[in-house]
Amino acid sequence: MVVLDNAILSRVMKPARYTGNEVNSIKKDHAVVDVTVVLALPDVYEVGMSNLGLKILYQILNKRADTAAERVYAPWIDMETEMRARNIPLFSLESFKPVREFDIFGFSLQYEMIYTNVLNMLNLAGIPLLAAERTETDPLVIAGGPTAFNPEPVADFFDLFVIGEGEEVIEEVVETYGSWKKAGKPGGRSGVLKEMAKLSGIYVPVLYDVEYNDDGTVANVIPNCAEAPPIVTKRVIKDLNEVEFATKPVVPYLDIVHDRMMLELFRGCTRGCRFCQAGVIYRPVRERRPEKLVELAQQLVDNTGYNEISLTSLSSADYSHLHEIVQAFLTRFQQQGVSVSLPSLRIDSFSIELAQEVQAVRKSGLTFAPEAGSQRMRDVINKGVTEADLEKAVSAAFKAGWSTVKLYFMIGLPTETDEDVEGIAKLAYRVLNLYKEIKGRRGAKVTVSVSSFVPKSHTSFQWFGQNTTADIERKQRLLKEKFRDKSISFNWHDARTSLLEGVFSRGDRRLSKVLLLAWQNGAKFDGWSEHFKFNAWLEAFKVAGLEPEFYANRERNQAEVLPWDHIACGVDKQFLIREYQNAVAEAHTADCRRDSCSACGVCPGLGVEVLDWGLKVNG
Repeated sequence: MVVLDNAILSRVMKPARYTGNEVNSIKKDHAVVDVTVVLALPDVYEVGMSNLGLKILYQILNKRADTAAERVYAPWIDMETEMRARNIPLFSLESFKPVREFDIFGFSLQYEMIYTNVLNMLNLAGIPLLAAERTETDPLVIAGGPTAFNPEPVADFFDLFVIGEGEEVIEEVVETYGSWKKAGKPGGRSGVLKEMAKLSGIYVPVLYDVEYNDDGTVANVIPNCAEAPPIVTKRVIKDLNEVEFATKPVVPYLDIVHDRMMLELFRGCTRGCRFCQAGVIYRPVRERRPEKLVELAQQLVDNTGYNEISLTSLSSADYSHLHEIVQAFLTRFQQQGVSVSLPSLRIDSFSIELAQEVQAVRKSGLTFAPEAGSQRMRDVINKGVTEADLEKAVSAAFKAGWSTVKLYFMIGLPTETDEDVEGIAKLAYRVLNLYKEIKGRRGAKVTVSVSSFVPKSHTSFQWFGQNTTADIERKQRLLKEKFRDKSISFNWHDARTSLLEGVFSRGDRRLSKVLLLAWQNGAKFDGWSEHFKFNAWLEAFKVAGLEPEFYANRERNQAEVLPWDHIACGVDKQFLIREYQNAVAEAHTADCRRDSCSACGVCPGLGVEVLDWGLKVNG
């Protein structure tokens, strides 16, 4: 057990990141359970504690009498310095036991730029970085999350990946590990990995060999043993009403990124935005029943003391009974000062009446995501909204008393021209001018946030070559020159970070070497601008003999074997090819919940149906 003295805590920022003992944290005696699991998000506490997926897994595992689940996050720079100076190993927040003493060390991989933090945490824990160097005395290092749908760039560091939704398969993993452990660990580490590979949705990289063509592209990824399937298909929960939800989450002592109750309305999205990986890998749409949501909300309010419920989903306003749910929550909880927030409103489904309802307790600005500055580009990405939709929504908001609006866009999208980029500025100024037209005076504040498009695996844009860093920076300068009104704030992402994100989003197994070298060069917390060391990465690529442009900026042939082709999300590749062609043709693909089936292949391929309670009620 690690003991932190007050002298250490007094020298670090936010010591509550490391002290544990929060409300609803669960402590179990490791001597009376069969399997111990430590769950991690490789970022600072405030980010990790905001992750809904880990909250759910924490509750599921701790409900098992045979399992103890605890938490760990990446220590901030000051705490890492103290730990290394005093040989303090990475420890869990519940028992303060060294992470290396747990049976399973599970990471949630939400974003490519946290990969170096994985290595840093393994190193702090005293666990061999490379899976090939671990023995049966080391924890099983596993990962899940959205970036696990292309696990290859980090394959050398993980023993296995969970592909897809984890509520059911995590229990199977624990049971398999527990049986192997009780049996005396037959076959050593290799033995348990082969048993894990038999589970649906589990990918064990060491059981696959990668072959390359002379031009550096992937020729094949093939199993090297009978236990490993040629294709690993994602796990999917058929009915969210039947699985555990995080109704008693750990409540922190300090502010975190999402410091509120989180209630998931549904999973999946069929809007079909062509840049969106989440809209593909989480298909099909499965809604929770309205009465189930009310039940879960009541438990959250009772168990946490929070005063805000965030209704989370990829497109929360698409929930079939949203107005009824919002009204039910406001009626039930308003006397307790509990408000409701909708973090992901679409322009075309935006209702000013709904916004007024959810902000009756606590009023803030409104956020919209046109994504592109021109209608042509919105057609390319299949956004399905128009400038008229935005004007209608913003006008209604201004008339109702709002004056602050945030707009989210992307640059670097397929087929984009400078005219499309300049359209972002025109749209921002149009919003600003609408306020003056409606109110007869100036007074609106518009914040424009522009990210750089990164092609992701399993999307129709996975073949598209990402814009070069130089081109993205040129487009950013083009926009900066357009924004000269102090009422408009302009935010943008570092193009170099986006380049690396693109490298790892579409990379292959050889990138594990680059990642290791970059970490050895001092790279960590790459998603934090003040700690991003681009030169460390450039040097790593040089030593590894690889070029970032090969991965990020190269247009892929649709006949090329992609590094993730052996990982199946349920969507047919031919559907993605058709969607790429539709993008080039600027053709619309309808939402299959509201129109005809677009034949993506998910429902018949996975044996899962769309659960839309509005459609069921309406026949």
